[in-house]
Amino acid sequence: MSKRVESSRRGFLKSSAGAAGGLLLGGCLPGVLAARQAPVVVAADASRPRADWGLQIGDVLADRAIVWSRADRESRLVVEWSLDAQFDQKQSIVGPYALEASDYTARVDLSGLPQGREIYVRTMFQNLDDEAAESEPVNGVFRTRPRRREGLRFVWGGDTAGQGWGINPDDGGMRCYEAMRAVDPDFFLHSGDTIYADGPMKPEVALADGSWWYNAFLDAVPEKTKVAETLREYHRAYLYNLHDHHVRAFNAQVPQIWQWDDHEVTNNWSAAKDLSANAAYTEKRVQTLVARATKAFLDYAPMRSHTQDEAQRVYRRIPYGDDLDVFVLDMRSYRGPNSYNRQGSRSEATAFLGAEQIAWLKRGLRDSTATWKVIAADMPIGLLVGDGVDAQQRPQFEAIANGNGPVLGREFEIAEILRFIKRSRIGNTVWLTADVHYCAAHRYEPKQARFDDFEPFWEFVAGPLHAGTFGPGELDDTFGPQLVFAKAPPKGQSNLPPSANYQFFGQVDIDARTRAMTVALKDSTGATLFAQTLEAQRR
Repeated sequence: MSKRVESSRRGFLKSSAGAAGGLLLGGCLPGVLAARQAPVVVAADASRPRADWGLQIGDVLADRAIVWSRADRESRLVVEWSLDAQFDQKQSIVGPYALEASDYTARVDLSGLPQGREIYVRTMFQNLDDEAAESEPVNGVFRTRPRRREGLRFVWGGDTAGQGWGINPDDGGMRCYEAMRAVDPDFFLHSGDTIYADGPMKPEVALADGSWWYNAFLDAVPEKTKVAETLREYHRAYLYNLHDHHVRAFNAQVPQIWQWDDHEVTNNWSAAKDLSANAAYTEKRVQTLVARATKAFLDYAPMRSHTQDEAQRVYRRIPYGDDLDVFVLDMRSYRGPNSYNRQGSRSEATAFLGAEQIAWLKRGLRDSTATWKVIAADMPIGLLVGDGVDAQQRPQFEAIANGNGPVLGREFEIAEILRFIKRSRIGNTVWLTADVHYCAAHRYEPKQARFDDFEPFWEFVAGPLHAGTFGPGELDDTFGPQLVFAKAPPKGQSNLPPSANYQFFGQVDIDARTRAMTVALKDSTGATLFAQTLEAQRR
């Protein structure tokens, strides 16, 4: 990016800092913290809506992008866009109504955008009874997909506000989001667990060293003090994260691609999840929770809806120039129940992605002309992730891996995909994921595997972005994963807070000249912990 464009972008975003920072801090912070941060006094006409939670940009293509925002009341979204920061020539779109049913969120799918250009956007909300009474504008900026081969950078990670670790001003808030923003990525891939609907927060938590962790904004979002069950409680789990100033600044500058995993609903959910013995829930019907959680996710995610028949579909392909296609998987919605996962043949019980999604992925990989095909997975392939025991006291598994040995259970689907990639001569596939709350690099080698009908490939694990840290996990030898790098808490320590500095994100750079891909794993200070350059294969 040129210095002129960068300066223009920063000035433009700075001009909206007042609106984005207008959240009242006083009264939202526990004890002494409230005294340290004076409330922001916002003089505003009571008839004007407010949009203190910023905007989000998502699913950017060559000529279109989703622009999302939220108001404080029922109102109507207006989006303006321009190729200059002064909006000398602008286009205005009167968008949909922001209603209580969507928690006052609304979005516009901007179309007809020029390819490979900086797009300046601003959102306002109109009073339903007086169109002249508008909210203060919220500014954002992004770049549409490049017209020609250019250098490309994106970041990824997962796991936000988990295990009861919320926004602590004493620790600087959600610092990983600022570290990601600082590298100026073209987009961000959120690999799931965008919220922790099942993760209640307390105002303060005692830490092992005798200090305290403070969770701010619980007065503003009291719904975060219990597990989410109602639609409002699911909505407010997303709203809580938008109280962090790093998150809002990141959202205004970095387009996003969202996927989901389990904590958007409840821990380790599938359609067969049994909550009957879980005292935290009064609503025991998991499908009712799924329905409410799905609506909340779709209301807050800056993602494009599919056809009417598949309006709630999460898996999708996002093309990004000549060198990259991102295949966003959904490893949650089509799975069978968690089980001991060692069935000797395929059935509905061993489903993980499901037949339709696998067929879609095969078609997309086969038809892709991009240099690199990134498969964005909710969960790692070869790491054991447990989920208690079954009635016979056998271990149950939450992910794909089930212990060393031949292909069994959910591994049949992965074997099918890997075999297809090899036999179709599809080069340059890389798997990116999160979920396990530490960072790692895995190299899958058929020479080391029980199932060997595939080409070697890499899987990179990032996260948590702002959650408890765990790990490392145990690898399953079925597909021959080799541990190349990992950083996790010391042995015997788990659920470390973000202040322990075990928060991680991944960064991917694709060189415009050589087409090589460099993948780096970084911490919340922006320090590079590990990097691997992958040369592009020519086929």
